[in-house]
Amino acid sequence: MTTAAPIPATRVLLLGCGGIGGTLAAHLTAAGANVCVVTRSAAVAEAVNRRGFRITGVGAPGAGHTIPGRVEVGIPAGAGPFDLAFLATQPTDLDVAARQAFAHLAPEGRLVTFPNGLPEERVARVVGDPTRVLGAIVGFGASHPEPGVFERTSKGGFAIGRLDGQPDPALLSLAALLAPIAPVHVSDNLRGARWSKLAINAAVSSLGTLGGDRLGVLLRRRHARRLALEIITEVVDVARREGVRLQPISGTIDLDWLALSDAERSGVSVSLLLKHAILMLVGFRYRRLRSSMLAALERGQVPPVAFLNGEVTARADAHGVAAPINRAVVARILELATGARRPAHAQLDALYADTRVGP
Repeated sequence: MTTAAPIPATRVLLLGCGGIGGTLAAHLTAAGANVCVVTRSAAVAEAVNRRGFRITGVGAPGAGHTIPGRVEVGIPAGAGPFDLAFLATQPTDLDVAARQAFAHLAPEGRLVTFPNGLPEERVARVVGDPTRVLGAIVGFGASHPEPGVFERTSKGGFAIGRLDGQPDPALLSLAALLAPIAPVHVSDNLRGARWSKLAINAAVSSLGTLGGDRLGVLLRRRHARRLALEIITEVVDVARREGVRLQPISGTIDLDWLALSDAERSGVSVSLLLKHAILMLVGFRYRRLRSSMLAALERGQVPPVAFLNGEVTARADAHGVAAPINRAVVARILELATGARRPAHAQLDALYADTRVGP
């Protein structure tokens, strides 16, 4: 979807200045949007305020390109009211960020959720009004290797919408703001798109955390691809119980088809080989992608696996669906957080060996 230039009158509050948040902040600032960028990190604020947003990687205007801008530590007193509040925090901080941002919204303002997982449902519960919540699913990867530096690690666009699939005038303003950053698609099946993204994230982010490597390297390994297929299959099983109509990834990858059939779970077939080949292509396309959970682990934080694979296992339990691979992933990533284990390819081999019910 191609839209007009950003609407200058749209007042935006952006909470979070990590990989995604910093990328959004830099491009919104460059486009001349009326944006107030907020972080909890004094180091990030100091770096940006001193030398600007430094953008690298895929889609960057040039190596080392810097965009002058400003970042606040905490929402400034008297700020707002805002028309849109972008929530680009870690999933662990989302509920608090939603409450803070909601207090600074204009009467018809909207919260916009960017984190992975199922954030729209959580934020709707926090504010008590799902019509005040818009979702923005990010189709590209980004990281922040150091304060003030933001690396875009893959191409991709945005899918935006409401959980109920209804049109909303605020989506036009949101699309106009995001269009200079990446292509925007307004979806009438945001819930299905969210669950599809959850399936992919539950696989690639968790395996990237355990393996301690970029996606392109990991998906060259057969065991990693098999684990990814099994994780995705469990998510699809739970989504079906939730009554979700899954949205194809990038318009082409049908997760209902990619999920393992009973025959594929217990044997080798042409269709199974084809699914492995598709994951190899995904690994090549997103070869530079690095898990945000791995980055959290390296910063000494508990990786937010509870909002990815943990969300799957919680809902699986509610429906009486088995999800042993996702459950094992949660346990192993939490072990990494204790320092008992370290990310390594051997972690994936051990996970594979310990969870075998088929080839």
